Amino acid sequence: MDQASGNASNAASRNEINRLADELFRSAAASGRTQLDQDELRRLLGALGVEPAAADTAGHASIDLRISLNRTREFGMVLSAGLGGLDAELDEGNFRRDRASVYAAAELTDADDFLTLFKRTLAWQRLVGRARRDGRTPPEAALREVFSRLLELAAGPWPAGEPGPQSLELNPVCAADTLTIGAARCELAPVASPRLPRPTQKIDKLIHPKSIGIIGVSSTSMNFGRIILKNLMGSGYPKEQLCIIRPGESEIDGVRCVEGLKALNGKLDLLIVAVAASAVYDLVDEIIESDAVESVMLIPGSLGETRASREPAAALAERINAAHGKPGGGPIFLGANCLGVVSHPGNYDSWFIPLERLPKPPKKAERNSVMLSQSGAFMITRISQNPWLDPRYMLALGNQTDLTHGDMLSWFAERPEIETIGIYIEGFKDGDGLDFARAVRKATTQGKQVVVYKSGKTAPGMGGVMGHTASIAGGPVLFESVVRHAGAIVAEDFNSFDDLFYIAGALHGKAVSGRRLGAISGAGFEAVGMADSIEGETFAMEMGVLEAASVTRVEDILKAKKLDALVEVRNPIDINPGADDEAHLQIVEAFLGDPNIDAVVVGLDPTAPSVRALETSKLRPGFDINDPKSTVHLMPPLVARHAKPVIGIIDGGSLYDAMSARLMDQGVCIFRNCARGTRALVRYVEARLQADALRRQSIR
Repeated sequence: MDQASGNASNAASRNEINRLADELFRSAAASGRTQLDQDELRRLLGALGVEPAAADTAGHASIDLRISLNRTREFGMVLSAGLGGLDAELDEGNFRRDRASVYAAAELTDADDFLTLFKRTLAWQRLVGRARRDGRTPPEAALREVFSRLLELAAGPWPAGEPGPQSLELNPVCAADTLTIGAARCELAPVASPRLPRPTQKIDKLIHPKSIGIIGVSSTSMNFGRIILKNLMGSGYPKEQLCIIRPGESEIDGVRCVEGLKALNGKLDLLIVAVAASAVYDLVDEIIESDAVESVMLIPGSLGETRASREPAAALAERINAAHGKPGGGPIFLGANCLGVVSHPGNYDSWFIPLERLPKPPKKAERNSVMLSQSGAFMITRISQNPWLDPRYMLALGNQTDLTHGDMLSWFAERPEIETIGIYIEGFKDGDGLDFARAVRKATTQGKQVVVYKSGKTAPGMGGVMGHTASIAGGPVLFESVVRHAGAIVAEDFNSFDDLFYIAGALHGKAVSGRRLGAISGAGFEAVGMADSIEGETFAMEMGVLEAASVTRVEDILKAKKLDALVEVRNPIDINPGADDEAHLQIVEAFLGDPNIDAVVVGLDPTAPSVRALETSKLRPGFDINDPKSTVHLMPPLVARHAKPVIGIIDGGSLYDAMSARLMDQGVCIFRNCARGTRALVRYVEARLQADALRRQSIR
């Protein structure tokens, strides 16, 4: 069969499955039922190509699987598969990632891709083991066919307001020579109407405003509005492009005041609202009615975060959504409960944190990253502790009354100057998880890295989320599986977020062509620690085998440094505490030149007496980081001239902060702990190799 005929056949199959499903769902709904009866279910399963197992043979000489299709609040239709029967009742937390079950947004996968995901599970390993024992092949083709037909069912179309598939669970699926169904259940529900699209092109006005207005500036006290005004001016935004909406005043801090929105001369690019939450409702209606503003930043908290405010906040969101259906799309709103925006290209800082509490000097030659966060404090603490993250833009989304994670990531995914995007998520608006996953895939296939941390992994954490930005956090396993499959690097905690966001920015321009690591240190524990850290839950690097020429080259370096009698050349290599700066870096260069090494981690041994690691030395004046023979001077050009990734480890206390800072300021990727640095590299290499595979897949 040629490709055109195959496509036609697949389309016919999809149409037949969906025609039958639509008929069955409408019949059930007309009868007042929310699930298919046994006869209807049998007909649907027949269209999907599976048959019920005989009562006396169900589960006999077979492996029990669970295959499900669910319409989730965040991601729409999600396909999942894994252990079935009694094993399905085991807590997924007892297994490593992708071992109990795998999940993918139906729109972002196909049968072959999902089968590849499924092959990571214990269920597949059991199938292979049982088939090998019985002298047969596992039912790969049958699984692919079931996945394909379920994805056809998921694709619809399922019009809003009409009955559509809510869930279809096949459990257990008895897998032996063929697939049969031990039990199944199919529920249906009316398909929800999506929100109107936001006019996201106006995000450019939000982050590069030519005019900014502020409501809520006090003329007598340093309230949030006044602090924001000070920060705008202190960050360099021109006074003449600012105005304050405040009746009865002519100017505050040298910035002109106007009586109201109707008194504006021309349309504002950005309006910052810093009034009490109770005043926001009428003000938003005025903003929409006046059409005087392109974008709005809602600073006030408590909108939708307390029991009393949820209903009026939801009504406010509906009015904003309705405005997007008008000509021009109406204004876009960031927030509420929003810290604000730092836009270095836009030359403004609207955070209500005084500049003296969070200085933001440039740490990169060119800022090339974005941080998006529902929590402003998350960004503050990350940047305060890790200034080398140094984003080009930092935006607090708050409770997503209007603009969502999906909106923001979709917009930044298209920006060629952005290379890495770090995101803190508490929850999604309905359907926005799918928009977000689409945006992750788009960003990844366009050569960007997306690093995500999602809070609310536990019941107490979910309660905290509801009290902060009124977002409902979905299941952590589902979230991580879907977003990671889309191409994101998902962090487990705050430290791993910092590490992954940093390494993604530091190594973005490097070539990642494989998983073979070279590990070098003058400290034996560190070299071993690097080797012990190369295996993650879903991916592992391996220690590259040095070719003979590289071994000879390293031996010559050791001989010249009079270390040859103390060191055996291997990978990982402990080059002895007697090795100086030059020895460390010459061996790094030898490893980088080896075709069997794809990346290098090097312990720079700051406490070793032969290394110029101190800011100043009392014992040996001039033997410090200012010496031209120091690592601070020698390593940056080495890193720049090699395409392969290099990570330096400076494991020492505050005495070595200056060495670390000087190297990081010059673009060298530095970690202060060998395990953290190596683990971050493993996760990063996994993501880069997956991104390459996704790009090849998108080209096909």
